[in-house]
Amino acid sequence: MTDRSHLSIGEVLSLLQDDFPDVTISKIRFLESQGLLDPERTPSGYRKFYEADIERLRWILRHQRDHFLPLKVIKDRLEESTRAGLMVPPDEPPVAGTAPVAASAPTSLFEPAPTPTSTPAPPEVEGEPAASVTPAAPAAPARTSVATALIEEPPPSVRPAAPARGGEARPRPAPSLPPLPATSGPGNPLDAGPSGISLTLDELSEATGLSLRELGDLTRFGLLAGYQVGGDTFYDGDALVVARTAAGFMRFGIEARHLRMYKVAAEREAGFMEQVVMPLLKQRNPTARQQAAANLGEMAHLGEQLRTALLRAALREHTDPR
Repeated sequence: MTDRSHLSIGEVLSLLQDDFPDVTISKIRFLESQGLLDPERTPSGYRKFYEADIERLRWILRHQRDHFLPLKVIKDRLEESTRAGLMVPPDEPPVAGTAPVAASAPTSLFEPAPTPTSTPAPPEVEGEPAASVTPAAPAAPARTSVATALIEEPPPSVRPAAPARGGEARPRPAPSLPPLPATSGPGNPLDAGPSGISLTLDELSEATGLSLRELGDLTRFGLLAGYQVGGDTFYDGDALVVARTAAGFMRFGIEARHLRMYKVAAEREAGFMEQVVMPLLKQRNPTARQQAAANLGEMAHLGEQLRTALLRAALREHTDPR
């Protein structure tokens, strides 16, 4: 804790990440938008988290992780505890057959480590609650597959080939992944365009060639998220892009835990851009918000170009034939 009686959202994130490595600023904002949190605000609009707010947030995250409680159930229990004059509901024993999800993160590339490493908190940015989604459930009910009708023929599994009897690995051709939607070009890279894709976990597995365990790893490291409809979890077009891209990385032996650096970098970049458009967002009128969205799209496109150029320069000695 600091000398102040309250913490900012970035400080809360740093405080919680050792116990909850998957928590992000976007997730905290989303929980607030759903009515599960209600932190005070400074006159300039910044959130102020006190001990009671942090304890409430810990209770929410713990029951999501350990007992897989839906947000509606969590909200109902919190409201009951508030009516009873309690800060948070009393802890309940785990449901039979469930156990906390073990988290892990790399200490170095391609070397497993049992304990997740904490990442620096992105800068505090305020405004409208950021769009987010609830964490994906561990499994989705099986339905008649519609993945083939929505997407091109799914690729074969991208897991490494099993060794042959003689001990030598059998060569296996790289899977041919269906084309991904275009995310760069002269248009707004933040505009995914119209999409009717809505997949269950099983359908997402079929469409990407990833196993349920591999998709679970992507979810656990915050790369993949679904949305709830009537108690079931579904995945949209962005989730499909993430899963297919991860499948491509896995051809090179890269695991979900290695890809978390892309999420951390994206959140930092998003926080930086939100700070730039904050004066427009504070005006709270439709014209200003439209201008803020347009500015974010243009900056995202510039960021794409800059990242590509810098990456090309950094890898030039390995790619330049001269």
